[in-house]
This record gives sequence, structure tokens and C-alpha cells, in this order.
Amino acid sequence: MSVRYQQALRRYSLRFGVILAGFLGVLSLLEAEGLPRQWSGYFFLFGATLAYAGIGLSHRTSSLEQFYVAGHRIPPLYNGMASAADWISAASFITIVGALYVQGFSGFAWLLGWSGGFCLLAILIAPFLRKLPAYTLADFLAQRYAPDQAEKRDALRLAVAAATIVISFIYVIAQIYAVGLITSRLIGVDFSSGIFLGLASMLVCSFLGGMRSLSWTQIVQYLILLLAFALPTLYLGLRHHSLPPLAYGAAAQELRQVERVQAQDAAEQAVRQRHLQAAQALQAQIAALPESWRQGREQRRAALASLRTRNASLDHIRKLEQELARYPASPQDAARLWKKEAAQLQERAQAPPSLLTPQQNGQAQTRNFIALAFCLMAGTAALPHLLMRSMSTYHSHAARESIFWALFFILLLYLCIPALALLLKLEVWQQLHGVSYQQLPAWIDHWRNLEQWPALLSLEDWNGDGLVQLSELNLDPDILVLAAADIAHMPHLFAGLLAAGALAAALSTADGLLLTIGNTLTHDIYHKTLAPEASAQRRVVLSKLVLLALAFLAAYVASQKPADIVSLVSAAFSLAASCLLPVLAAAVFFPRVGRRAVLGGMAAGAGVCIWYLLRCHPALGGHAGNAIWQLQAHAAGVFGLPAALLCMFILSRWEQPSQMALLHWRRLHERQ
Repeated sequence: MSVRYQQALRRYSLRFGVILAGFLGVLSLLEAEGLPRQWSGYFFLFGATLAYAGIGLSHRTSSLEQFYVAGHRIPPLYNGMASAADWISAASFITIVGALYVQGFSGFAWLLGWSGGFCLLAILIAPFLRKLPAYTLADFLAQRYAPDQAEKRDALRLAVAAATIVISFIYVIAQIYAVGLITSRLIGVDFSSGIFLGLASMLVCSFLGGMRSLSWTQIVQYLILLLAFALPTLYLGLRHHSLPPLAYGAAAQELRQVERVQAQDAAEQAVRQRHLQAAQALQAQIAALPESWRQGREQRRAALASLRTRNASLDHIRKLEQELARYPASPQDAARLWKKEAAQLQERAQAPPSLLTPQQNGQAQTRNFIALAFCLMAGTAALPHLLMRSMSTYHSHAARESIFWALFFILLLYLCIPALALLLKLEVWQQLHGVSYQQLPAWIDHWRNLEQWPALLSLEDWNGDGLVQLSELNLDPDILVLAAADIAHMPHLFAGLLAAGALAAALSTADGLLLTIGNTLTHDIYHKTLAPEASAQRRVVLSKLVLLALAFLAAYVASQKPADIVSLVSAAFSLAASCLLPVLAAAVFFPRVGRRAVLGGMAAGAGVCIWYLLRCHPALGGHAGNAIWQLQAHAAGVFGLPAALLCMFILSRWEQPSQMALLHWRRLHERQ
């Protein structure tokens, strides 16, 4: 690695840090002079887009090695910063704070699992990827398991490539879904338009320069991420008369008292009882299908006709028209929708979980906590886009060192997450509990009307007393960070900064995932399987075209809102843990595992994982009541990973790896 290249990266980072600080300073001055909030969002969105476009243009390349792995030239410190930006996805930036708010102490499983997974990645996998001349994960595994058998290598390569594409595509949909939420927040467009506007920022990073321009862009995105999380947390901490680490203790004591009062509040208990009754009514409707579906549709049609006959107000007519449009199209749709709504109501009927202490509800909670942390840990160690990042360093020691730096940079953000969740929960309680419905804060109406379906926020007077109980608030965890500036009455600058940080998190991960899918398709499927004679220039051009098509396909799927961010992310992690981690671990540590055992293990792991997701996940037609040992669908990898290991162990008894495969295994353990 040349000293000149490291100096260029250092100057680049310092220069952008100064520009970013100046940009924030100018915006704060403009806000003091009366700059409208929406214009602040425009500045953040288009300023970030122009910055990413400039980086993409200045680092465009047609070199195959530069496009795939940045020429193996990224130093550990900067590769760690880029890895942190690659890793801190929309799920990390947006959803964890919401998960802690909604799930309480159980939400810490996300933090523990992801942090532990990076440690596994550093110890088990990352240092070994640079010891074989590979561009993709499928390339690495094909060289390790079947280096001397072209026809068998192609079968294995295709299997790993298919797993990489499916896992990465599910994960990228979650990121693009977040892009729609973020751009809606920044400039006020609708969800679908926000998704396609975000594509411009996404494509200029990876389309022009691949891994090379993406690495430089992700260094910039990490700096935005750090400021976006640290400054609002610092602001809230100072409002509690101290810096965040010191304010955390005082706020925790106050929140503990709040949770105690809420648990004993008779009005809160009455609202939760009404949630339970509504869930039971829905279950009765499900039992009476299809007649209940037919009666409900006819009642709504009759009510709408009556309103039109009586010349009722347009607001009432429009509201009933929207309700009729959202009514299930068939009894089968009604069964799926009502089951999902009944499960949500049953969850809301329970006392809200504490953020400070584990729930005292027996072994099921403990099992789910451990299972989710395990799946996230195992999935992190096998995510293809993170593994590809390890290939961009110049040797195996640098790969391990870059993971250390990535953990350090992630830690800086993860220290803010619990404090921000706690302080926001305290703010929501102080602003809403016992407040009249006629005096709601302005942010309630803004977020309640931002999306019509599915609702991001709903607040309904369930007990009819005219006062707000927190059990009446249904807050989507995906919007809590984006709404933090509104909730805490921060300056508009912080609202734009949080949205820009969330956008950087979503774009950095989405770019890495799209690049992983595109490189896998062009290198492993097109070049290695279909057209071995293809030139390097043709493969780079094809990679760019494939990346463009994938971006629009993923944006279209995300615009259909297939599931929430947490569900998509957990499915991707469970599949990675079930399908790829056993194969990668065997490639490094078990020389006697052969190609057939690998293929069988991948099939068994993926099959069991998908079966459990279909069985238990409401968004996929399953039901939480089908869970085994009361383990949620988020932890499907707990069943898939052991199935893969067992299948690989059994099949390896009847197969002997080739001498070339053993030679490559020994090469992985040579000192460099």
C-alpha cells in the first residue's frame, strides 16, 4: 500500500469534515433567519446527492479489479470506516431505537447480536478471504471446494450465487423501503416517489466506480452518520442538564418511575382490556368466514350510500370510501389481514415492556432473546456484502485490522442508541400522558397523516375519556428516529441532519448490496458459467447495466411495502445464518467436508429456515401460534443452521474431498 494513497484518503476525509461542518453552520444561520423547514430538507437531500455524485464521477473506473474489490488498496482504518457505514444500515440507524422503544429490554438482542457477529466475522471468516484470489463469495467457495472440477465448480458456484442474490435482495428491499420513508420526511413527497428519488443518490455511488467509488463514498457517509446520531443525542442529554452518559442515569430513574405509574394506572389497564376484546372480536369474525366478510362489505356499502343520500360532509364520505377501498378483496385476504390485526391487538393488550429491566414472563422471553441474538450474530458473520468488503484490503492481516476499526466506529454510534431511545420514551410520556385530545402536539398530526396505508402512527380514544393513554398510541418503530426532532422540539437543522444520516445509512448499505448482487450475476453466472471468454471491459459494462436494472427492480418491490424493515432484515439474517455460515465455517476449519456435503447443507439450511418463516411469520401467511418452543419467526435461523450442520456432517461421511481442495484448505492457513 503506497503512502501517497493513504495521505490522499486522509486529506479527503479532513476536507470533507470541514465542508460538512461549514454546511451545518450555514444552515443553522439560515434557520435563525427564518429558513422554512422544508427548504432545510431540500438542502440536505440535494447537497448529499451532489456530494455522492461528485465522488462517483471523480472515482469512476473501467478496471475490473478496481470495480470489484477497489484494487485491494483500501487501508485498514478507512476500510473499517467504510465497513461501518456499510453495516450501519437503515435497520441499525432507524429501527434499533424504535425496537428498544417498542420491545423494551428485549430490543438489546439486536445490539448484542450485531456486535457479536462482527467479532465472529473478524475471527472466523474475514482474514481467510484474502488468501485466495477471489472477487465474490461464490468465487471463494468454488476455489476452496472444487478447484479442479469445472463442471462441479459451476454447480457449487451457482448455488452460492443464488443464496447470495436472494439474501442480498431481501436486505436491499429493507434499505430502499427506508429510503422512501426518509425522503418523505425530508421533502414531503409521497412514499413511492421518495423511493425513486432516492435511487439517484444510490446509483451515482456504485454505478460509475463500483467498489472503488463506493469505498470513498462510504467514508463520507460514516462522517454524516456519526454527526447525525451524536448531535441530537447530545442535545437531548443537555436538556436533561448533563452530557448523555451522565444524563442517562438521571433519565433512567425518571423513566423507571414513569413505567411504574403506567403499570398501575387504571385507565391504561382499561384501554388494554379493550384491545383484548377487539382481538377476540376479530377472532370471532375469522371463525365466521366467509359470511362475516360478506356482511362487513355490505354494511360499509350501505353506510356509504346513506351518507351520500343525506348529503353528509365530504370528510365523512371520503373517510368511509377509503375504509371500503381498504376492505379485504376476498375471504382469504380477510383471514390473513384479520389474523395480523388480531395478533397486533393482543400484543397491545399486554403491559408495555420496560426498557430498563427484563420482562418477568418466564422462559419464553429468555429463549427469544437468546435465539434472536444468536441469529443476528450468525447472520452478520455470513452477510455477503460485508465479506466482500474484506476482499478490498491488501492482505489478511489488514482484513482483520479493518474489522477492529469497524467495531470501534460502530461502537461510537451504538453508545448513543440506548440513551436516545430512553430520552425519547421519556419525552413521549411527558408530552402525551393525560393530555386532552384537543391539545395534541403538532408532530402527532404530521406523522399520522404522512402515510395512509399502512399507518405509521395512530392515536384513538379507546375508552372515550377524551384523554390520552399511552396504550392508545400505536407508533411504528420505523419512524421514531425520523420523528425525534419533532418529538423533542429540536431545531429544524437536527430534523434534516437525522434524515440525512438515515439516508446515508440506507444508501451505503443498499449500494454495497446492489454491488454484491451485480458482481455475483456478472462474474459467477455470466463469466464463469455462461461466457468464460468475455473480456474484462465487457464484464464491467455488464455489471453497471445489471446494477441499474436491479436498483429499479428492488425499488418497485419496496414500493409495494411487502413487510416492515425489521421483518425483512431478520429474514435476511436468518437465511444467511442457515445457508452460508455453515459452509464458510467448514471451508475454513473442516478440510474433510466436500462439495456434495456443502450443497446438501445449503439446501437443508435454507429449506428449514424458509419453512419456519412461512409457518410463523404473519406477513408470509403464517401465525405466531405455530411457533416451536414459542420462538418468533425472527429467529428462524435457530432451526436452519443446525439442520445445515447436521446434513453436512452426515454427507461428509460418504465423500472424500479432492487433493486440490485440501491443498487450498492448507493455503488458507499459511502465514502471510
